Amino acid sequence: MVVKFEVDLNEPLVFQVGHLGEAYDEWVHQPIVSKEGPRFFANDNLEILTRTKWWVIPLVWLPVACWLVYVSMQRGLTPNQAAAALVSGIVLWSLMEYSLHRFLFHIKTQSYWANTMHYLLHGCHHKHPMDALRLVFPPAATAILCVPFWSIIRLFSTPSIAPALFGGVLLGYVMYDTTHYYLHHGQPSAGVPKKLKKYHLNHHFRSQTMGFGITSSLWDHVFGTYPQPKVVR
Repeated sequence: MVVKFEVDLNEPLVFQVGHLGEAYDEWVHQPIVSKEGPRFFANDNLEILTRTKWWVIPLVWLPVACWLVYVSMQRGLTPNQAAAALVSGIVLWSLMEYSLHRFLFHIKTQSYWANTMHYLLHGCHHKHPMDALRLVFPPAATAILCVPFWSIIRLFSTPSIAPALFGGVLLGYVMYDTTHYYLHHGQPSAGVPKKLKKYHLNHHFRSQTMGFGITSSLWDHVFGTYPQPKVVR
């Protein structure tokens, strides 16, 4: 007889969720709406690394984006060319934002370590969507993920364009993380922000296989994953 594993929410979660096996996907998409986030690790030092204030993101990455644009101009780009590369990077990020969210963050997992890694990457956000300290990406994790993306941009771009283009990607990322935080914890009353909040809450509470954009619904319209509009209270 197989005994069904049950997660103890009063204990550190990270090394528990892997034991759910096939049941993990259903469990992680049943949100607990509470501003009090769970404990991830028993070790206090590891636990601190999982918590990030939203304002840390622009504080860390905006200066880096500005420096990258400066590097491109030092390498010969005119201000107009640098601006064009920057905007191109923002557009590129918007497609990356959609693709990562749809194909990586919502990948189906079953094995112990795959469930564990998915929970750390994105599952924790769907299980505890109002956990304010685990809504944005820790800068250390972002820095690690930047390495392959920077390498790809360098490979397909020129030495003068690559820094500004990557600066645009970073600027797009900052817009993404800060917008994402606002959609969960802000209270927009009208206009585009209110529509974006409804659209994103639909993703969390009604149709978690649709609505993968955060800063924009553009790519959901392009690829047919825009959910039917419905107000979520």
